Order: sequence, then structure tokens, then C-alpha cells
Amino acid sequence: MENVIQLLKERGFIDQTSSEDLEKLVEKPLKVYCGFDPSADSLHLGNMVAIMGLAWFQRCGHTPVAIVGGATGMIGDPSGKSKERNLLDEATIQKNLKGIRVNLEQILAQKTPAPVVLNNYDWFKNFSFLTFLRDVGKLFRMGPMLSKDSVKSRLDSEEGMSFTEFCYQTLQGYDFLYLFENHGVTVQIGGSDQWGNIIAGTDLIRKSTGKDAFAVTFPLLTRADGQKFGKSEKGAIWLSKEKLSPYEFYQYLFRVDDRDVIRLMKMLTFMDLQEIQKIEAKMKAEGYVPNTAQKILAEEVTKLVHGEGGLNAALQATLAAKPGGEAELTLEAIEAIASELPLKEGSLSELIDQKLVDVIASLGILSSKGEVRRLIKNGGLFLNNQKVDSEDKQVDVNDLIGEKYLLIATGKKNKTLVRIKK
Repeated sequence: MENVIQLLKERGFIDQTSSEDLEKLVEKPLKVYCGFDPSADSLHLGNMVAIMGLAWFQRCGHTPVAIVGGATGMIGDPSGKSKERNLLDEATIQKNLKGIRVNLEQILAQKTPAPVVLNNYDWFKNFSFLTFLRDVGKLFRMGPMLSKDSVKSRLDSEEGMSFTEFCYQTLQGYDFLYLFENHGVTVQIGGSDQWGNIIAGTDLIRKSTGKDAFAVTFPLLTRADGQKFGKSEKGAIWLSKEKLSPYEFYQYLFRVDDRDVIRLMKMLTFMDLQEIQKIEAKMKAEGYVPNTAQKILAEEVTKLVHGEGGLNAALQATLAAKPGGEAELTLEAIEAIASELPLKEGSLSELIDQKLVDVIASLGILSSKGEVRRLIKNGGLFLNNQKVDSEDKQVDVNDLIGEKYLLIATGKKNKTLVRIKK
């Protein structure tokens, strides 16, 4: 088996490990777990580092165990938060757990050893408050709990910290103990902001069993300008296509800064390091075509998250949105780019069997029929990416994409989407 710790170091994953012994221990198959907070019904791009960490352990012969926090999600992890989270109701958490499970299985279910996905509510639901305090709480000491960065920063803030949040580390610590005793899990991984919570688990295991368990943390995914990755002007870069289309996901990665693209290739793809190094060398060479590396990155990560079908949909939508694009336009491609384009609406009677010149002028896409005619003469008018050569062209019902859209380009860069009024 390839040594997963060495591999992760080479790819820039390792922030801290709890023991140098781990590099020798991973020469035999282990079980490794990572927890995911059900604060939304989808994970986002920032979570990809942890998912890829599990996936690399899996590809090196270890069993990945993903925990969706049905119990801990009711409390809310204070790590990295400046104020207390809003508590979610059980119905919302169950909905979120379902979405997160789909995200995890998309990447982890493709390989062996098969992933194990568990919900920590299944073992916490049988605990009474008194039993937990007596059997688990007595093994925690206030000094180490108060020394955690996630606690100290909040205690010093104006917001402060509730007893509920303060106890979060005891719950995550017990997760590790439960998985150690019942599933043979010996390694927990997570973002660098999880170090305190993970160490709470290794300490609890040592006190309860006298045995060792191990922690590995990864750097948080940040951009060259210091901002967190996974955010855009429109919000989080979600992994679920129901919250963000494969096209928008692809476009976000296609537009990343040159300073970030190589690091993202190492951390968010399974590309061979030698291949990545060749791309890096080309980026530094004269004559490099801009965005070539970003295109490779966007294709690799989109295929991982959305599968071949999602990648194909993203590429079709990208071609549809491209100035002068000649791709076959599908309803899926049009709806993927709809938010990127100006939108006009008209009834069937206002559009069908009407001259295109009249339609464009009446909708205000161009200011006059004369301007439309001049554009046709200069070869600059396109209907559904097809050049319009005649001023007499009428809009036919067969021109409608998905029976409800027209894509009109007045010049290669100016596209307008026309939708049939409901």
C-alpha cells in the first residue's frame, strides 16, 4: 500500500498530526473518520479538503468512515465561529443529513474499501443527561477544555459562549471513543480548526481504554488573497446540483486565480503529481495560454462532484454561453446559464410567426428595427447561436428551446434570453 501520510504531505494536506508513529501505522489497513456538520442540506467546496482526505485514505487501502452529526448538529460547533449558531429543529437536520449523504457517496462510493456512513444521533439518543455527565463528563478536565482556541476566543469576545456550546467538545470527543470501541476507528481527520475537538477525543480514548488513537488535521482552504474558498458573490459554492448548477460550479473553478490553481489541483483532484508539476512548469513558461490550467481543474473537480453527466452538462452550458458558441442548445444548458443573461419575456402571439427584426425591436433588445437590419447585414445577429442572414426571418415554434426559450445574440458578446410568458 502507498503510504497515505507521505502522499498527503506531498500534496499539501497535512497541518498537524498527533504522533510521528502514524506514518508507520498506516502501512497496515486502518479505519479513519471525519465528521460533517449538518448545518445545510449540502456540503460546499470548503468541505472538499476533508472529503478528499478520506478518499485518499480509501485509495491507499484504509476504510473511510463519515459521520453526519445528527446529534452534534443540534448543538452547533463553536470552532471558527464568532457567535452562537441558530439551533436547527430535527426535521431540518434530517433533511440536511440526506443531502450530505449524497455528497459523500458521490465521491467515496466509487472505490473500495466501501465507505461507512453513520449518524451520531444513533448512539447519543439513548443517553440521559445524568448518565452522560457521570460516565463521560467526569473524564474531562476544565483546564484543557478552557484552553481550547475555540473556547478562549469566544470567552474573550462580547458574544461570549453558552454552556451548550462549551460542551460541544465532549460530544465530539465521545464520538471518537464510540467509533474506537464499536467500529475499530483509530484515526480522526478534519480541518485545522478541529484540532482541539479531535484531541479531546484522543485524550478520552486514552483515559477510558489506555490505548492510543490519532489525529490528523488539514489546512483550511483559502485563496491567495486570504479569503476562504467556496464563497462567491452569490453565496456558498455548494456541492449539490439542486443548490448550484454544475455549470456555475464549473465556472467558479474556471475563474480561480493563477496563484491558487496548482494548490487546488493537488488538494481537490486525484491528478498525478508529476502531471500537475508539468502544468505548473507550462504556466511559468512563455506562450502559456491563459486559463488552460483552470479548465483542467474545473473539469476534474466537476466530474468528481457531479459525475460525467454533470460535467457534460456544464461543458454544454459553457459552450452555449460562449460568444459565438456553436453548441447544440438544450433546455438544461439554457437554464444553467439563465441567471447569467439579461431576460426578456413575451407571449406566444408576440413572438411566434413574427419577424425576428420586429421581435428584437419590440422587446427593446436593440433600440430600432433599423439597428437590427444593419446588424444582420454585418453578420452580427444570431438566433440560438445560428447566424441570421435574412431580414425576413420569422420566429418559428420549432425555434423554441424546450418550448419556452429563444437565445438572441446581437453581436458575439451580447446575448439575451427570451422566455415565453406563462
